[in-house]
Amino acid sequence: MLILIVLAAGMSERFGRNKLLEKVDNKTIIRKIVEESIKSKADKVVVVTGFEAEKIANEIKDLPVIMVHNENYKEGMSSSVKVGVKKARELGATAFMILPADNFLITSKTINKVIDKYLETKGPIVVPKFKGKRGHPILFDNKLYDDIMLISEETQGLKYVVRKYYNKIVDVEVESPEIYIDIDTPEDLENLRKLGFIK
Repeated sequence: MLILIVLAAGMSERFGRNKLLEKVDNKTIIRKIVEESIKSKADKVVVVTGFEAEKIANEIKDLPVIMVHNENYKEGMSSSVKVGVKKARELGATAFMILPADNFLITSKTINKVIDKYLETKGPIVVPKFKGKRGHPILFDNKLYDDIMLISEETQGLKYVVRKYYNKIVDVEVESPEIYIDIDTPEDLENLRKLGFIK
């Protein structure tokens, strides 16, 4: 079973308010990325909440996802990854994908490319790549579960696992820079509008 984990627990400190509740293309960012996740070939979608969990949950309560709360969300993204991966393991995942919700331009087509490459190669880590630059979502085989549960902000999060298995990473070429576009500030969002990525 392949489970996609959407990380939606962050505090959006640089944004000044919860960026996942901003509207793009007539829907909130969290809803947009979760809908794309559901459309993908992933068997299940787990959403990790933290900051303003109730508001986030409210935006996606009608969607077929499993929500899990990270009480330690202030400790950073690594804590959310571990909460999500632990839940995925409980659900019987043989592989899991990590997708930060603020990479909200990612489409189900891109997610499926990563999944297909994993099914073809069974590589321990599958990463999308556009013009030589890697991005999200990153897929990990279940055999890396113990490594993932060791990550922290001190180890630079998932970079620790990626570095450890660097020679075994399988890249999959995608057709758009969406894999590494995220937003940290209102200006980032405005720039995406100016560039025509969103309305």
